[in-house]
Amino acid sequence: MKGLVRICLAGLVMLAVCSCAGCGKKEADGAKQDLEFTVVDEGRLPEELKKIVDEKKKGPFNLTYADGGYMYLCVGYGKQNSGGYSISVNELYATPEEIYLDTNLIGPREAEPKGSEPSYPYIVIKTPFVDKTVVFD
Repeated sequence: MKGLVRICLAGLVMLAVCSCAGCGKKEADGAKQDLEFTVVDEGRLPEELKKIVDEKKKGPFNLTYADGGYMYLCVGYGKQNSGGYSISVNELYATPEEIYLDTNLIGPREAEPKGSEPSYPYIVIKTPFVDKTVVFD
């Protein structure tokens, strides 16, 4: 599954546009299954996870959190000098042994207002719980 996530850092409003591509494709090293996911807005995070993210967001971080049959995968890119950043979800898939998440920080476009305040871009992805090790790329 591929998606592009735009973050409006002033309000940390996240919008996701996701499209499924190559579901269930095979690789030479084993089965690869794309996972469905939802990008979770800060206001909908479990309280405990929200506190953890607030503590960690000033520096780069990767973490997983399980709650109520769901797994939350969190990726933060630390302090940036301005706003206007995006995070793309390049891949989220499972193999028989692990889950892989590949994201990328995209800088602000030239035409976009950046603001003068620092920002702390991060993304929280919610997917059904699977008891596997998560590899962040």
